[in-house]
Amino acid sequence: MSFHDPGTPTSRLGTLRKGQRAEVLGLDETGIATSLPPGELERRMIEMGLVEGARVEVLHQGYPGGDPIAVSVNEHTLALRRAEARAVIVALIG
Repeated sequence: MSFHDPGTPTSRLGTLRKGQRAEVLGLDETGIATSLPPGELERRMIEMGLVEGARVEVLHQGYPGGDPIAVSVNEHTLALRRAEARAVIVALIG
């Protein structure tokens, strides 16, 4: 179940900083730099639990440059490259 308020601005998971929380609204791999064939990045994100309504929080940023990021998705943690995390459209929480 989604708790997203349509008036809340959207962002991309790859632009969030440590401690920020958000709700996943959808996926859009258009314009994302990846060596994967079309549709593959989206498929992998879905397999990792990055589906509409999932709650996410950025737990850690790599040093230097903040890449990769560690993200809590519902009740598990995964690491993502920021470039690929930009395919995840989110609404900030709090």
